Amino acid sequence: MTFLYVLVPVAVVLVIIAIWVFNWAVNSGQYDDLDSPAHSILFDDEDPAHLAAQKREDDVAGSVDKPPADASADKPDDRP
Repeated sequence: MTFLYVLVPVAVVLVIIAIWVFNWAVNSGQYDDLDSPAHSILFDDEDPAHLAAQKREDDVAGSVDKPPADASADKPDDRP
């Protein structure tokens, strides 16, 4: 009977940890795209069409994060 005094709090702590890990995974975007990783194993990495599609995806994703290309033209050139 005294083992319940240990097992119940341990079970509660494990449930709290599981809920916290699940919330972290959802908030960090782990479940945003479930289909692409499953389909990517079907494609050959050396296929030119697949490489071009990956480059386009990277360009689209990178264009959101990067400033426009002409933004660096406004900065003065430090080279002599």
